[in-house]
Amino acid sequence: MIMSRIEAPRDEVTSNLVDRLLAGLPAEAVITDPDVTASYAHDMASFCEAGAPALVVLPRTVEQVQHVMRIATELRVPVVPQGARTGLSGAANASEGCVVLSLTKMDRILEINPVDRIAVVEPGVINATLSRAVNELGLYYPPDPSSWEMCTIGGNIGTASGGLCCVKYGVTAEYVLGLDVVLADGRLMSTGRRTAKGVAGYDLTRLFVGSEGSLGIVVRATLALRPHPPQQLVLAAEFGSAAAACDAVCRIMEGGHVPSLLELMDRTTVRAVNAIGHMGLPESTEALLLAAFDTLDPAADLTAVGALCEAAGATEVVPADDAAESELLLHARRLSLTALDAVKGTSMIDDVCVPRSRLAEMLEGVDRIAEKYRLTIGVVAHAGDGNTHPTVCFDAGDPDETRRARESFDEIMALGLELGGTITGEHGVGVLKKEWLAREIGPVGVEMQRAVKTAFDPLGILNPGKLF
Repeated sequence: MIMSRIEAPRDEVTSNLVDRLLAGLPAEAVITDPDVTASYAHDMASFCEAGAPALVVLPRTVEQVQHVMRIATELRVPVVPQGARTGLSGAANASEGCVVLSLTKMDRILEINPVDRIAVVEPGVINATLSRAVNELGLYYPPDPSSWEMCTIGGNIGTASGGLCCVKYGVTAEYVLGLDVVLADGRLMSTGRRTAKGVAGYDLTRLFVGSEGSLGIVVRATLALRPHPPQQLVLAAEFGSAAAACDAVCRIMEGGHVPSLLELMDRTTVRAVNAIGHMGLPESTEALLLAAFDTLDPAADLTAVGALCEAAGATEVVPADDAAESELLLHARRLSLTALDAVKGTSMIDDVCVPRSRLAEMLEGVDRIAEKYRLTIGVVAHAGDGNTHPTVCFDAGDPDETRRARESFDEIMALGLELGGTITGEHGVGVLKKEWLAREIGPVGVEMQRAVKTAFDPLGILNPGKLF
């Protein structure tokens, strides 16, 4: 017999939970089929445990989210909020017996206001969908994670996402003006503002950004927009060493230049991209630096930056003449993670951010770690803000190699802290890095963060086991 999603066998506790939820939700919003709920168990991170959810709820309204949280509080059931599950830290991983609250059906753009330069959106709106919608009105929403065609605004807010343009435009937190949040007990709270300025009270909006769904459920966001910039032009510079490329980064930033993008690929990444994309990049390239400008005269900026790259030892500098050529140059960067994943079939992407002045030390340290653990580790970096993505390539079917991959990952994070950096620049803490968060912020910091968590979620039912 073929059973519907809410007719599958379930134990008495789950049955009661389902019945209570269905009192305020349509039947199609509640999924209990274990074959389906299993697909909601985890995000895209490696080495992160995940439990089996009791069920998945797909609300379409704020009132439905409130209903879920009221029942969860009454029955003391953990709730794990999810977006598109493109995260890389396990922040969206299910806990055993939880309600997975997937917000992907709440996907309306409610308002775009060109005068106030804001957009009001629901959490399930895809980043690229919003970007294209505001572009049609001559506006710009800068945050652009690599998964922007799939990831949701709610997920971006939960993990404080970044992207390629952060060097000039900053991260998600800088564009979140206000939030509507459903608290653990089902109450609805509004934070922040619609105005260009506002300093009333504690900045609770910023508190929720990056909280990974541990303090409340974001159900609406007011986002700042900018005028759409001119079309950017890109320059590619090849270097005989990673140190020379990092020197160029320092010269560019010290010179007061404001690139819209400044990305670095090490030799391992360049060769992986060549293998999968047939890009024709010289195999002798030890590092490839990509710089872009979206100024009124980007060609002049590229000329100035090209000269700095040459002074730092670039073996070749190739500025693009137009948008099409620029896009071709960026294609190699966009292939990076796919190419590295293909090296061994599995990859583990780190997210360590260090001061720009210590970027060369970070890359040199990763090389030493790769040699120590006999692994292929490629580095791509948002070099302009020091955010490195060392990517450990390994065979998940080889237990010894998998162990070495995990150990190398931890050693990379330790290196980042030693260099005055942080364990995550844009991917979040989740499950993957919670022990490292404690090392970074110290016992007093952990105590204060736990106190904040308790104030908002005294029963500890919101995304338990994440952050700390």
